[in-house]
Amino acid sequence: MATVLVVEDDDYVRSAIIQELSRRQHAVRSAGRALDALREITQNPPDAVILDLGLPDLDGSEALKMVRSISSVPVIVATARDNEAEIVRLLEAGADDYLVKPFSGDHLNARLDAVLRRARGATPPSVLHISGLTVDLNRREAAVNGVPLTLTRREFDLLAYLAARADRVVSRKELLTEVWQQSYGDDQTIDVHLSWLRRKLGESASAPRYLHTVRGVGVMLITPP
Repeated sequence: MATVLVVEDDDYVRSAIIQELSRRQHAVRSAGRALDALREITQNPPDAVILDLGLPDLDGSEALKMVRSISSVPVIVATARDNEAEIVRLLEAGADDYLVKPFSGDHLNARLDAVLRRARGATPPSVLHISGLTVDLNRREAAVNGVPLTLTRREFDLLAYLAARADRVVSRKELLTEVWQQSYGDDQTIDVHLSWLRRKLGESASAPRYLHTVRGVGVMLITPP
């Protein structure tokens, strides 16, 4: 259970999010204005914030900057804006993740659980289970619906890194640094390995199930519905 601050001015949307989070046993507080949210974060620090961008008193992107000036609390931006440049700007400004409206309760909770795990520094399990996909980090084995995957060392490293960060966008720079152990490199290398990995997962870039490319941002291994 976590304490979550929902910052949303639309009464209907705010109520729906509160109801969904409460159903998952989270303690939920809410604010309809940016300044009220900042006051709440200062006086009663939450474990995570879900921040709408279209607030009446202050644009959410400006509110995000102000939150980051006073707190390192995980922030998930909830927005109807799906512009790539805007998403990149929000992530660079300090958002931990984002959700494009409308989104399901399961999607919201998956993203929230992910940012909370990262914030708490939880030790990841040695075996990851993601909707039919199993990744055994110790044995370096992976399977889909019980069928083993034949992966190269680099393909497994890439899959394991993304699976351990499921439902989070991972930048290409991060992949080069953490998977390839390079400070710089050619994005084509990542694209080629993603293509091979997709083929072995039984999907394609045009019809992805697990591996989704977020143009201009990076790659995300999602939890399929």
